[in-house]
Amino acid sequence: MARHLITSAIPYINGIKHLGNLVGSQLPADLYARYLRGRGHEVMFICATDEHGTPAELAAAKAGKPVAEYCAEMHEVQAELARGFRLSFDHFGRSSSARNHALTQYFARTLAEQGLVAEVLEKQVFSIDDDRFLPDRYIEGTCPNCGYERARGDQCEECTKQLDPTDLINPRSAISGSTRLEVRETKHLYLRQRALKGDLEAWIDSKTDWPVLTTSIAKKWLHDGEGLQDRGITRDLAWGVPAQFEGAPWTGMEGKVFYVWFDAPIEYIAATAEWADARGQGDDAWQRWWRTDAGAGDVTYTEFMGKDNVPFHTLSFPATIIGANRAGGAQWKLVDYIKSFNYLNYDGGQFSTSQGRGVFMDQALSILPADYWRWWLLSHAPETSDSEFTWENFQVSVNKDLADVLGNLVSRVTKFCRSKFGEAVPAGGATGAREDELVAELTTRIRAYEAHMEAVEIRKAAQELRAIWVAGNEYLQSAAPWSVVKTDPDRAAAQIRLALNLIRLYAVLSRPFIPDAAAAMMAALGTEDWSWPGDVGAALAVLPAGHAFATPDVLFRKITDEERADWQVRFAGRRA
Repeated sequence: MARHLITSAIPYINGIKHLGNLVGSQLPADLYARYLRGRGHEVMFICATDEHGTPAELAAAKAGKPVAEYCAEMHEVQAELARGFRLSFDHFGRSSSARNHALTQYFARTLAEQGLVAEVLEKQVFSIDDDRFLPDRYIEGTCPNCGYERARGDQCEECTKQLDPTDLINPRSAISGSTRLEVRETKHLYLRQRALKGDLEAWIDSKTDWPVLTTSIAKKWLHDGEGLQDRGITRDLAWGVPAQFEGAPWTGMEGKVFYVWFDAPIEYIAATAEWADARGQGDDAWQRWWRTDAGAGDVTYTEFMGKDNVPFHTLSFPATIIGANRAGGAQWKLVDYIKSFNYLNYDGGQFSTSQGRGVFMDQALSILPADYWRWWLLSHAPETSDSEFTWENFQVSVNKDLADVLGNLVSRVTKFCRSKFGEAVPAGGATGAREDELVAELTTRIRAYEAHMEAVEIRKAAQELRAIWVAGNEYLQSAAPWSVVKTDPDRAAAQIRLALNLIRLYAVLSRPFIPDAAAAMMAALGTEDWSWPGDVGAALAVLPAGHAFATPDVLFRKITDEERADWQVRFAGRRA
């Protein structure tokens, strides 16, 4: 049994996320966590809400609530949606937690003690009309690199180039739209990333198994243009982790907080500590996951995120860890594998939160159960390129893959057995050459499925799982127990006994993708034997003759043309 630490990019607090956000981090991370647990490994799966920064302040002001109250409410909203999609986090934390405050300040102090934090007098954009300094992301303008007219002051979403606000052409306040901006002097703390460039480059070069998307983005930020830059880690804001605290090796940072991109990844560690706290366990319980000097040396750490988050997780957060480890003493775990994703687009365009274009997590669950969405999103995950959600494709995938292939097999087998043999696994008969062929095919395909899952090749794993379902249907078609039963009831009994066991096998294999349907299949079979198939022949004999079962309700209903047309109009984007 191996130990696996899994983190998903933490969603920002201000609002409900769309399906593109879901498939870019949390959902594939859940798939991987479920698979590893199913194989008997020890898993710690961590996520949280990212609660600091200007967007939270503005969203709270718009809602007419104190920011702390707003964040607490939205955390529960997002936690409930995660439960609705069956995301199996071991802990879903909050970056505003006391644990994260303490750890963020610890890392900042430790980095400073290693000479890796600089106090810098910088010129920052101040909005006269808003009467405040503007954080980088709340300044918009034209990107000097690609000409995109809505580039942010920290990064252009179009070309992903890292920017400073003063780089923008025709800058304006993203809060009010005001162009009455001026540059004022203020003091901030900077993480001296350039001093760590050699360490970061060697570490990235050592990761020869990373996806091309991850490595290419990391190296682009490391080398392109002027290369890796020192990065400000504080901002002039009220809501966040205070930058002036007891024991801080600097002064003059009153009224400033740590930049959200400094404290947010540290929440992965803090959330694990929150997990231990919630169970009344001591620091040893969470440090064994995060500190290599406290037992984390045998942990494999995998991160899941969209490509826009890759630079911060391949450079900035690792710089924090590498720099802190120079101090000796506590030695913190660096990520082993970063699974990054391209974008999921929506029906010929992009998802848009402001315009309400596309399907958001709450809307999705209001029209269909989670498994329908989980299957489509994972089987179309944007791994090697952007992918696109269309209602036509969604309908076809649900109707053919889930209803016709998997659901139909379960229904046919259980109903036929009930009508001919009763609601218990039938005795008698023996399997033959055709069943041996099925076992051989399933063995090959299950081993391929495992290989894809372990390599975090999600679409390939989904394709292999569907092929495993298809193999069972093809077996039933060729074996035709409904015809055989007329002339050789014992032979038909053996075929159906194997087919009932095939349903249990499908439940085990399908559980990471469609957990509710898998649970329904197991409940109908009256078993809780989730053992992973080593010997496939043995796995197809787990349920003995005489074992009682029930005929389940329809696992997956088909989507009608009328529903598809209605949803296509409803989610086209009509919000102001």
